[in-house]
Amino acid sequence: MKQTPTVRMHNPRQRQVLAFFVFLNVSWASTELGPYSIEEETERGSLVANLGKGLGVELAEIATRRARVISQETKEYLQLNVQSGDLLVNEKLDREELCGPTEPCVLHFQVLMENPLEVFQAELRVKDINDHSPVFSEREMILRIPENSPLETTFPLNNALDSDVETNNIQSYKLSSNSHFLVVTRNRSDGRKYPELVLKKEVDREREPELRLTLTALDGGSPPRSGMARVLIEVVDINDNAPEFQQPLYQVRIPEDSPSGSLVVTVSANDLDSGENGKVLYALSQPAEDVSRTLEVNPVTGEIRLRKEVDFETTPSFEVDVKATDGGGLSGKCTLLLQVVDVNDNPPEVMVSALTSPVPENSPDEVVAVFTVRDPDSGNNGKVISSIQEDLPFLLKPSGKNFYSLVTKRALDREERAQYNITISVSDMGSPRLTTQHTIAVQVSDINDNAPAFTQSSYTLSVRENNSPALHIGTIRATDSDSGSNAHITYSLLPPQDPQLALDSLISINADNGQLFVLRALDYEALQSFEFLVEAVDQGSPALSSQAL
Repeated sequence: MKQTPTVRMHNPRQRQVLAFFVFLNVSWASTELGPYSIEEETERGSLVANLGKGLGVELAEIATRRARVISQETKEYLQLNVQSGDLLVNEKLDREELCGPTEPCVLHFQVLMENPLEVFQAELRVKDINDHSPVFSEREMILRIPENSPLETTFPLNNALDSDVETNNIQSYKLSSNSHFLVVTRNRSDGRKYPELVLKKEVDREREPELRLTLTALDGGSPPRSGMARVLIEVVDINDNAPEFQQPLYQVRIPEDSPSGSLVVTVSANDLDSGENGKVLYALSQPAEDVSRTLEVNPVTGEIRLRKEVDFETTPSFEVDVKATDGGGLSGKCTLLLQVVDVNDNPPEVMVSALTSPVPENSPDEVVAVFTVRDPDSGNNGKVISSIQEDLPFLLKPSGKNFYSLVTKRALDREERAQYNITISVSDMGSPRLTTQHTIAVQVSDINDNAPAFTQSSYTLSVRENNSPALHIGTIRATDSDSGSNAHITYSLLPPQDPQLALDSLISINADNGQLFVLRALDYEALQSFEFLVEAVDQGSPALSSQAL
């Protein structure tokens, strides 16, 4: 019989696995597949790649080992044809919906093969196509320019937006033919391109009080797409001092948990003119849609406040120009760069991809479960530590970025413990730390590792001579700590060592319950005693047995 070890529950400590700097080093996991790539908007059912060669198995094994694709995405964008080994598009991929402006756009997934369990890391890069045209938020822009504006003066215009990335995004602007202005394409710090008008010939209000131009935004696709807006230039009389901001750039940091209405910054501009020409009003200059939904400026005080809460995970920064305009139509601008500071507002998430239960006893290094951990926060707020209870015979092993496997640390013993409730605790490293717990129940299945054991090694039975036939003279009993058929015992008599002893004419045993019977009347003068062996055999495979005298 196996001895049950004493488990001390005093002051348990938890083993911790640092998910952010442990590399793939698990004996049962293969190397990475791919990377693979495919253009966005590819039709459902299109071939991405054939995984047979990358998996290193015969085509038939892909089906027999029940290969499948798992990922952290809510939609199943990919599917595996186990008959052909082809990795296919299961949902039409929209790069802009998946990754927004982030490039490259990468979907991480795993190929999981069961029986035996083997995990391959892979990634799919979704390539952008030029499926969006540039769009101006205003179809007509009005620009008021003093007639004494010096040559080479620049006037920023509202930029167009294009959901595509890299060369498919906006590359240049052009202006309809005219004798006064040309357009120059400028770059913002976030990579966006915006147009600026450059004055090349003086304007005269008395000769030409207004100009109507067409501004076109062109992307770099093949063929390129374009979007247009009208520019109305009003030439105004002389107002010889434009507002000037105290600083050209305001850099501000604000926590993402700041409530709606919080003050971001107060901008200030001075105008040396008097009266209406010196009265300054503030406004956001051609803000992007997400900026106009998030920020508002007091036109009189220059206070900029939050219209709604900001979310670092959605938009980590905002850049917008603030315009100060005097009563005569002159304006100056400054730039506000708002950095959103991450706070630890997202607890880690645990997603179990595969679970094996029951687990056979006496199986060390058995993979019990595969799970992933995700925390959308940044920095230490997004770094996670995973652990399980210290007193359990299981280990957590990393198998790729934020992928883990739960394996048996040693051989399990069903007779010692038939079920384990394993709590996976995942904590981030933010302040304060956020923790998520996920409990899985693991059953231990029996194997035939215990032979039947008699309650005694030998039994002494007595019977009076001249007994009646078929007399019950006693019962022997064996127990088996296994379960099911592994513990079902049958009894039998073994051939006697004395060849002169006709045992089968003297004694019989009930194979099911071990009851012994004398078959005929005994004569003390002819036979005072005799001995024999009884065998108990379980029904395991292979069967185990023991004997008693």
